Amino acid sequence: MINLANSLTLGRILTVPVLVALLYFPSKITMFLAALLFFLASLTDIFDGMIARRQNQVTTLGKFLDPLADKLLISSILIMLTQLGYVDAWITVVIICRELIITGLRAIAMDMGLVLAADNFGKMKTIAQSLALGPLLLHYPYFGIDMHALGTQILYVALGLTVFSAGNYMYNLHKIWLTNE
Repeated sequence: MINLANSLTLGRILTVPVLVALLYFPSKITMFLAALLFFLASLTDIFDGMIARRQNQVTTLGKFLDPLADKLLISSILIMLTQLGYVDAWITVVIICRELIITGLRAIAMDMGLVLAADNFGKMKTIAQSLALGPLLLHYPYFGIDMHALGTQILYVALGLTVFSAGNYMYNLHKIWLTNE
Protein backbone atom coordinates (compact mmCIF):
# COMPACT_ATOMS: atom_id res chain seq x y z
CA MET A 1 0.00 0.00 0.00
CA ILE A 2 1.30 3.43 -0.95
CA ASN A 3 0.70 5.83 1.92
CA LEU A 4 2.43 9.09 2.85
CA ALA A 5 5.31 7.35 4.63
CA ASN A 6 5.94 4.99 1.70
CA SER A 7 5.71 7.92 -0.71
CA LEU A 8 8.47 9.70 1.22
CA THR A 9 10.61 6.57 1.06
CA LEU A 10 9.99 6.21 -2.69
CA GLY A 11 10.91 9.86 -3.08
CA ARG A 12 14.21 9.13 -1.33
CA ILE A 13 14.90 6.32 -3.80
CA LEU A 14 14.07 8.60 -6.73
CA THR A 15 16.65 11.15 -5.56
CA VAL A 16 19.45 8.63 -6.21
CA PRO A 17 19.65 9.05 -10.02
CA VAL A 18 19.39 12.83 -9.65
CA LEU A 19 22.25 12.85 -7.14
CA VAL A 20 24.37 10.62 -9.38
CA ALA A 21 23.71 12.95 -12.33
CA LEU A 22 24.72 16.00 -10.28
CA LEU A 23 27.92 14.26 -9.17
CA TYR A 24 28.84 13.43 -12.77
CA PHE A 25 29.44 17.15 -13.30
CA PRO A 26 31.23 18.23 -10.11
CA SER A 27 31.38 21.95 -9.52
CA LYS A 28 30.75 24.12 -6.50
CA ILE A 29 27.13 24.57 -7.65
CA THR A 30 26.35 20.92 -8.45
CA MET A 31 28.04 19.71 -5.27
CA PHE A 32 26.02 22.22 -3.24
CA LEU A 33 22.80 21.10 -4.97
CA ALA A 34 23.71 17.45 -4.34
CA ALA A 35 24.35 18.20 -0.65
CA LEU A 36 21.02 20.03 -0.40
CA LEU A 37 19.14 17.19 -2.11
CA PHE A 38 20.90 14.64 0.12
CA PHE A 39 19.91 16.67 3.20
CA LEU A 40 16.27 16.71 2.08
CA ALA A 41 16.37 12.97 1.31
CA SER A 42 17.86 12.33 4.75
CA LEU A 43 14.99 14.26 6.33
CA THR A 44 12.53 11.90 4.64
CA ASP A 45 14.35 9.03 6.35
CA ILE A 46 13.53 10.61 9.70
CA PHE A 47 9.93 11.43 8.89
CA ASP A 48 8.76 8.36 6.95
CA GLY A 49 9.05 6.02 9.92
CA MET A 50 7.69 8.60 12.33
CA ILE A 51 4.64 9.20 10.14
CA ALA A 52 4.06 5.48 9.60
CA ARG A 53 4.10 4.78 13.35
CA ARG A 54 2.00 7.79 14.35
CA GLN A 55 -0.64 7.13 11.70
CA ASN A 56 -0.55 3.38 12.31
CA GLN A 57 0.48 2.84 8.68
CA VAL A 58 3.49 0.59 9.09
CA THR A 59 3.49 -1.70 6.05
CA THR A 60 5.53 -4.63 4.81
CA LEU A 61 6.39 -2.53 1.75
CA GLY A 62 7.68 0.25 3.99
CA LYS A 63 9.75 -2.18 6.07
CA PHE A 64 11.35 -3.39 2.84
CA LEU A 65 11.77 -0.03 1.08
CA ASP A 66 13.14 2.05 3.98
CA PRO A 67 16.42 0.14 4.50
CA LEU A 68 16.72 -0.33 0.73
CA ALA A 69 16.43 3.43 0.23
CA ASP A 70 19.13 4.03 2.87
CA LYS A 71 21.50 1.55 1.23
CA LEU A 72 20.89 2.88 -2.29
CA LEU A 73 21.31 6.49 -1.24
CA ILE A 74 24.46 6.06 0.84
CA SER A 75 26.12 3.47 -1.43
CA SER A 76 25.55 5.43 -4.63
CA ILE A 77 26.93 8.63 -3.10
CA LEU A 78 29.96 6.79 -1.70
CA ILE A 79 30.65 5.22 -5.10
CA MET A 80 30.41 8.59 -6.83
CA LEU A 81 32.58 10.32 -4.22
CA THR A 82 35.14 7.54 -4.62
CA GLN A 83 35.07 7.96 -8.40
CA LEU A 84 35.69 11.69 -7.91
CA GLY A 85 38.64 10.92 -5.61
CA TYR A 86 36.95 12.44 -2.55
CA VAL A 87 36.69 9.15 -0.60
CA ASP A 88 39.22 6.30 -0.49
CA ALA A 89 37.97 3.22 -2.32
CA TRP A 90 38.72 0.89 0.60
CA ILE A 91 36.31 2.83 2.83
CA THR A 92 33.54 2.53 0.26
CA VAL A 93 34.25 -1.20 -0.14
CA VAL A 94 34.14 -1.83 3.64
CA ILE A 95 30.85 0.07 4.04
CA ILE A 96 29.13 -1.57 1.06
CA CYS A 97 30.42 -5.05 1.99
CA ARG A 98 29.03 -4.59 5.50
CA GLU A 99 25.63 -3.72 4.06
CA LEU A 100 25.65 -6.75 1.74
CA ILE A 101 26.78 -9.15 4.48
CA ILE A 102 24.24 -7.94 7.05
CA THR A 103 21.44 -7.92 4.47
CA GLY A 104 22.36 -11.49 3.52
CA LEU A 105 22.48 -12.62 7.15
CA ARG A 106 19.10 -11.01 7.79
CA ALA A 107 17.64 -12.87 4.81
CA ILE A 108 19.05 -16.18 6.07
CA ALA A 109 17.72 -15.50 9.57
CA MET A 110 14.30 -14.59 8.18
CA ASP A 111 14.26 -17.80 6.14
CA MET A 112 14.87 -19.66 9.40
CA GLY A 113 12.00 -17.79 11.05
CA LEU A 114 14.32 -15.60 13.10
CA VAL A 115 14.15 -11.82 13.32
CA LEU A 116 17.34 -9.78 13.42
CA ALA A 117 15.98 -6.35 14.29
CA ALA A 118 17.81 -3.11 13.66
CA ASP A 119 19.66 -2.01 16.77
CA ASN A 120 20.96 1.31 18.04
CA PHE A 121 24.46 0.72 16.66
CA GLY A 122 23.05 0.23 13.17
CA LYS A 123 21.01 3.41 13.53
CA MET A 124 24.04 5.33 14.82
CA LYS A 125 26.03 4.00 11.86
CA THR A 126 23.45 5.34 9.40
CA ILE A 127 23.35 8.72 11.14
CA ALA A 128 27.16 8.99 11.17
CA GLN A 129 27.35 8.03 7.49
CA SER A 130 24.77 10.67 6.62
CA LEU A 131 26.55 13.30 8.73
CA ALA A 132 29.79 12.50 6.90
CA LEU A 133 28.32 12.57 3.41
CA GLY A 134 26.86 16.06 3.76
CA PRO A 135 30.22 17.84 4.17
CA LEU A 136 31.89 15.46 1.69
CA LEU A 137 29.28 16.42 -0.90
CA LEU A 138 29.86 20.11 -0.20
CA HIS A 139 33.59 19.36 -0.61
CA TYR A 140 34.61 22.99 -1.01
CA PRO A 141 35.33 25.36 1.91
CA TYR A 142 32.33 27.26 3.26
CA PHE A 143 32.53 29.95 5.94
CA GLY A 144 36.21 29.13 6.42
CA ILE A 145 35.46 25.46 7.17
CA ASP A 146 37.22 22.78 5.13
CA MET A 147 34.13 20.67 4.42
CA HIS A 148 36.12 17.86 2.85
CA ALA A 149 38.34 17.47 5.92
CA LEU A 150 35.32 17.66 8.24
CA GLY A 151 33.43 15.05 6.22
CA THR A 152 36.47 12.77 6.11
CA GLN A 153 36.88 12.91 9.90
CA ILE A 154 33.20 12.08 10.42
CA LEU A 155 33.47 9.31 7.82
CA TYR A 156 36.20 7.63 9.88
CA VAL A 157 33.85 7.65 12.87
CA ALA A 158 31.11 6.24 10.62
CA LEU A 159 33.52 3.57 9.39
CA GLY A 160 34.26 2.51 12.97
CA LEU A 161 30.53 2.33 13.74
CA THR A 162 29.98 0.42 10.49
CA VAL A 163 32.48 -2.27 11.44
CA PHE A 164 31.38 -2.37 15.08
CA SER A 165 27.69 -2.63 14.18
CA ALA A 166 28.47 -5.48 11.77
CA GLY A 167 30.25 -7.35 14.55
CA ASN A 168 27.37 -6.63 16.90
CA TYR A 169 24.80 -7.96 14.39
CA MET A 170 26.86 -11.12 13.88
CA TYR A 171 27.22 -11.63 17.63
CA ASN A 172 23.48 -11.16 18.19
CA LEU A 173 22.62 -13.47 15.30
CA HIS A 174 24.97 -16.10 16.71
CA LYS A 175 23.21 -15.84 20.11
CA ILE A 176 19.80 -16.18 18.43
CA TRP A 177 20.96 -19.22 16.45
CA LEU A 178 22.34 -20.88 19.58
CA THR A 179 19.12 -20.36 21.55
CA ASN A 180 16.99 -21.69 18.67
CA GLU A 181 18.96 -24.89 18.00
